Amino acid sequence: MATEDEGRPRGARLVLLILLVAQVMATMDNSIVAVATKTIKDDLQTSGAVLQLILSGYTLMFAVLVVTGARLGGDVGHRRLFMVGLTGFTASSLLCGIAPTAGTLVAARLLQGAFGAMMVPQVLSVIQIVFTGSARARAIGLYSMVLALGVAAGQIAGGVIVSADVLGSGWRAAFLVNVPIGLALLAAAPRYLPGHTPSSRFRPDIVGILLLAVSMGAVVAPLVFGREQGWPAWALASIAAGTAGLVLFVRYELRLGARGGQPVLEIDALRPRGVKSGLLACCILNFAFAGVLFPLTLHVQNGLGYTPLQAGLMFIPYPVGFAAVSLTWTRLPKRFHRPLPVAGLLVFALALAALAVVVAGGWPIAVVSALLLLAGAGMAAGFSTLVEQTAATVGPRYAAALSALVSTGTLLASVVSVVVVGGVYLATAENDPSRSALGLSRSLWVDAGLLMLGFLLAYRTWRLSTRVSAGTAPNGDAAEQVEAVAAPGNPPPGEVEVEPATGPVEESSAPTGARSAPR
Repeated sequence: MATEDEGRPRGARLVLLILLVAQVMATMDNSIVAVATKTIKDDLQTSGAVLQLILSGYTLMFAVLVVTGARLGGDVGHRRLFMVGLTGFTASSLLCGIAPTAGTLVAARLLQGAFGAMMVPQVLSVIQIVFTGSARARAIGLYSMVLALGVAAGQIAGGVIVSADVLGSGWRAAFLVNVPIGLALLAAAPRYLPGHTPSSRFRPDIVGILLLAVSMGAVVAPLVFGREQGWPAWALASIAAGTAGLVLFVRYELRLGARGGQPVLEIDALRPRGVKSGLLACCILNFAFAGVLFPLTLHVQNGLGYTPLQAGLMFIPYPVGFAAVSLTWTRLPKRFHRPLPVAGLLVFALALAALAVVVAGGWPIAVVSALLLLAGAGMAAGFSTLVEQTAATVGPRYAAALSALVSTGTLLASVVSVVVVGGVYLATAENDPSRSALGLSRSLWVDAGLLMLGFLLAYRTWRLSTRVSAGTAPNGDAAEQVEAVAAPGNPPPGEVEVEPATGPVEESSAPTGARSAPR
């Protein structure tokens, strides 16, 4: 098979396009719907509690099932599970768009979240399989951009779609827009996405799946619904029980792996040095991003009187800055790649600190836009590079586990941020719009402070990864683990064999392109 230079096999652009468009649909969905909540409430005559289910049911189901989706993709086939998830996501989007009642819409949103959890983890996993070298770095940079900016882009797209009111569809167009896109992807995916033959030794970790699902649900449900209900006792008890369940889950998975079983989440993916600090820094970046987006959106609408569309357009400098860095950082000399996340987190923190000072005294739109541009660039320099470096450290062996950890960690960080940082804003300005600027300023200070912790974690990741690459990690652990991840002669128990896709990407015959398991 002909291949292109630097680790990108022939047909890889189409593979990446299919994957990223699917990721965009899933990531943007919630923020598009958030813009439409008022019209949904008026049209379907829903209560506040039902509206919260419509908005957050997707997030809840996604969080509960995403780790399971990642593991099943590795066991039964990434392409197969991607297709199942995409089919279900498209069908449930149609059901959302034609829902005659609020109850039907809630059920369809839950289905969307469940099928999204099957589809989304396969994106990073397939990128890890198809690309190598600098081509992988560029692909992961684009993936990171889509993952981080989908929420902001969704707000802009949601405002445009709902305001356009195409054929009188109103809020329904926010869901129906997924249908033609999903159908186009379903037509292309079987031809271009690589597939593999499932291992005959596959044994589903039923106990781990159930324990994780129940524990994640117990943590996420009160985070999503607790504030609206005044944080009742059940919410706090549920979070405590869910946290204990997650600790039990980790211990169970470690024991299962030690016995030669097939855990739903391979905790060993966290063992190489720098992975834990890198993932935690990624979570902090997403915490700060949600901690900017949520109070800023509330401020410009409640404090400044912007429409939803104006609010979305006001945020454009942020994704512009993010996209500019995400698309260009791989062209920098390689000696700058490892320290780039450290600089990015520092720039992000300083931009938000400056924004906190500026908004407390007014709303100079040019200054605000410039600082949002800088903040977006700082986040991209941190997030895109950290994801790429972490992926390179764990290698294709743990691609599914890393995908699950990134998806779950960033989602939980965003949910917690809305509770914590959103709580700071609402405690200041919920009953007094005149204090909105003060509430936003306080929220931004919280974000900036946490980003400084992320800065320290990114610095630690940089130092550890530098030691590993130089082969001087303490006791040789990290270097050995990174070698073991990539060593072709060391397949893990239950490894799967890769079979060629029916289209241009043929994993089994590309020495510098797609990766395949040893046969």
